[in-house]
Amino acid sequence: MKRSLALAMLLAVSLAPSARAANEADYKAAYAAAEAASKEAAGMRNQWTVTVSTLAAAKKAADGGDFDRAVAASKEAEALARASIVQATSEKEAWKAMEIR
Repeated sequence: MKRSLALAMLLAVSLAPSARAANEADYKAAYAAAEAASKEAAGMRNQWTVTVSTLAAAKKAADGGDFDRAVAASKEAEALARASIVQATSEKEAWKAMEIR
């Protein structure tokens, strides 16, 4: 029974349509979102260097026509920028909770 269920699931996954390839418009939208988040982090004086290098990698991939990789790198850069914003926001108040010994 379990084997039949596993086989049916495998068959369903193999018949599912694959994700479409990214295009230049997808890249531009993803890059714009990542760049906006990165600028917000920079405004908070907490822009991570890895975010900047990931944005550069996205641009390089797009310049080479690899929009799948460019979109992936842009989304990664946005996630990094958002994480740096969360870090800056939480640390803005966290220092008050520290004890001076």
